[in-house]
Amino acid sequence: MKTVDVVVVGGGINGVGVAQALAIAGFSVTLLEKNQIGKETSANSSKLIHGGLRYLESGHLQMVRSSLEQREQLLKLAPDLVHPVAFYIPVYRNHRRGAHKIRAGLSLYSMLSLKSAYRTFKSVPRVYWSQIKGLKLQGLQAVFQYWDAQTDDFALTLSVAQSSIKYGANCVELANIQDISLVASGYQINYQVRGKNEQVRAAAVVNAAGPWVNDCLALLRPAVKPQNISWVQGSHLLIDLPAPQGVIYLESHLDPRVVFVMPWQGKTLIGTTELELCHMPEKPQVTEREIEYLLAIYVHYFDTGLNKTELASKIIDTYCGVRVLPAGRGNAFSKHREVVIAQAEHQPRFITIYGGKLTAYRTTAQQVLSAVQQQLGARVAQADYESVTLQTPNTPR
Repeated sequence: MKTVDVVVVGGGINGVGVAQALAIAGFSVTLLEKNQIGKETSANSSKLIHGGLRYLESGHLQMVRSSLEQREQLLKLAPDLVHPVAFYIPVYRNHRRGAHKIRAGLSLYSMLSLKSAYRTFKSVPRVYWSQIKGLKLQGLQAVFQYWDAQTDDFALTLSVAQSSIKYGANCVELANIQDISLVASGYQINYQVRGKNEQVRAAAVVNAAGPWVNDCLALLRPAVKPQNISWVQGSHLLIDLPAPQGVIYLESHLDPRVVFVMPWQGKTLIGTTELELCHMPEKPQVTEREIEYLLAIYVHYFDTGLNKTELASKIIDTYCGVRVLPAGRGNAFSKHREVVIAQAEHQPRFITIYGGKLTAYRTTAQQVLSAVQQQLGARVAQADYESVTLQTPNTPR
């Protein structure tokens, strides 16, 4: 039976990020993914590497500041995968967030960006508003422009996985875990790969199963009490319309949320929704309600000569991912977004990740690394984590 320091469950961005950080730090690592690495939630995001301007409104200043720091790191460490992109915020007469509020938010966002080359923002002169192709000008009072970044989320996840393998991690796809048992030496994980029974023992386990995090916990013996969570689905539409020149940040006219209209593969990408689910499906699906919602917002702001039905006929693709938020009252927009690293008092070597953002995966990985080091002690690092660059992955989408 193979023995390693740490088994990581889950091959999304958090799982591969943890595997990379642990392997670079000198730990032996096996990662088990039930499907294909990076093909679930991590391949179905808004494809943005950003601080999250909208989260300032709900008071998540520390999270925004940390995410902006990670944006800068990824621009430096993964220049072929993460690219700066201009964001535009049109402000209309009837908006909940007026020009003064937007300017104040952007000023704070700039301040939290510290010494970034992309901390600047500006008010776009009226003469240039028409250059945002199709944007309705009636009632438009101001347009602001600032900077964040965009990535291919699947390629980034795959690149991090390949980096972890370079430093010694063993990444196993199509691994169906049967059970996880506490034993004298740590944990024994029984799993199947293509019907073949396999076993691995580890001194510690990291549960990075994303929206299936509590399903993973249910396999553990003796049991650990799960945290109460909500599943929030975010859906996107890829429309056969020419890509906008940057990302358009829109205030929904239907609720207090914001929606992005983005360039993607030469077309227009619209997202995202926040649909709370009653249960976690094996394969999440975009709903008709979400399609209607996103199309209604696009038609409200853009004049393409198409009505909503005609625009719907131009949908090339739809996709969705599900993120974990704490259960409780209030809508998804108002709930806190910070990652929770959970360790039961009687099983501190079983480490569970609740939540997480694509942008902040490195911060999450470092938090988990610290927790593992507290339990197992430090190892001899193979490289300086802060200097390890990411390359375009070998395997195409």
